[in-house]
Amino acid sequence: MTSGTTGTVVLSDSDMSRALTRIAHEILERNKGSASLVLLGIPTRGAPLARRIAERVATAEGADRPEQVAETLLGTLDVTMYRDDLGSQPTRTLQRTEMPPGGLDDKVVVLVDDVLYSGRTVRAALDAVSDLGRPSAVQLAVLVDRGHRELPIRADYVGKNLPTSRAERVSVRLREVDGEDAVTITGTPGEAR
Repeated sequence: MTSGTTGTVVLSDSDMSRALTRIAHEILERNKGSASLVLLGIPTRGAPLARRIAERVATAEGADRPEQVAETLLGTLDVTMYRDDLGSQPTRTLQRTEMPPGGLDDKVVVLVDDVLYSGRTVRAALDAVSDLGRPSAVQLAVLVDRGHRELPIRADYVGKNLPTSRAERVSVRLREVDGEDAVTITGTPGEAR
C-alpha cells in the first residue's frame, strides 16, 4: 500500500485488472459458461466495471471480438428511484437503464457495483430487477467489500475485502469516469463519524 495526498492506495490499476479477471473467471466457473449470463452494472462506476468483466468473460470464452460479445451480456441498471434514502441523500441524476437484447427472463443476472457497504444499493437493485423480469438467479459482484452491512446481503464475487471503520472513506476511481484506475482509502481507522 502506498500513501498519497488522496489517501492510501489499496488497489492499483494492475491490482484492479487482476481482480476483475479473477471475478470474470469465477463467474464463468460457477455458471458453467456464459450462455445464460447477463451482467448489469449499477451506475456510475458499476457500469464500466461490468463492461470490463463482460469483455474478460468473452475473452475467456474464446470470442474473436470480445467487445461485440460483451454487448450481448451487458446492461446497466439505474436504481435511483428504488432507493429507500432518497429524502436523506443529495439529489441524484437519473441514469439510463439498458437491458441486453435477450432481456432478463430465465437468465443468471450478475449485478456489478464498485463498493459494497450497507447493502442498500443492492436491495434497491433487487427491487429494480424484479420489475424488469424474472431471472433464474441473481448474483452480486463487487470490486470492494468494506463491511458494515445494514441488510443481510453478501457478494458472490469480491475483488478485495477491505475491513474499514465507518469513519474511513473508500474511493474507487476508474479511467472511464475519473481518468485513472485506483482504489483509495481516507480517514482514520476507528474514528467516530
